[in-house]
Amino acid sequence: MSTMRWMTMIGFLVLGIVSCATAPRTAEGRRDLEASADATLTEMMGKDPALRGVLDSSAGYVVFPSIGKGGLIVGAAYGRGILYENGQRVGWVELNQGSLGAQLGGQTFAELIVFRDRFSIQRLKGGRFELGAGVSAVALTAGAAGSTDFKEGTAVFVMPRGGLMVDVSVSGQQLNYKSA
Repeated sequence: MSTMRWMTMIGFLVLGIVSCATAPRTAEGRRDLEASADATLTEMMGKDPALRGVLDSSAGYVVFPSIGKGGLIVGAAYGRGILYENGQRVGWVELNQGSLGAQLGGQTFAELIVFRDRFSIQRLKGGRFELGAGVSAVALTAGAAGSTDFKEGTAVFVMPRGGLMVDVSVSGQQLNYKSA
């Protein structure tokens, strides 16, 4: 299959991802996402108990239980999560990511974005929040939270779920918020 055809197919995939709704459409879908987010957060804190201290001292955080990512030169990722402030669910967050570069394969992972201050949360709620290529994610392992480095008011932790992807690309994540 030609490179142009692959790029066209991936372009349609990206368009399909971008057109998804931020919040699950049904009450059952919202309950499933809430349960998945709670289970993911528990699993992450089990891998690194120091994460609890980071979350307790933060202004808030978003838990994405499952993000799917795939690419062949051009890539895309998508996931839905929940925004927590003071430990309480306050809204839904949609993650869209586009990338360009040397990449091949597909993977799924969980992601936790921790906000150091209220300003970062207000940027998210106001629709002005993007994670640029300069913000790096930390693989969640025992002790990872102890060396948390906030950049642009955020720290990002990832926990692999499955798949295999070779990825040396430039990408950025855009987050869209909808109140609960």
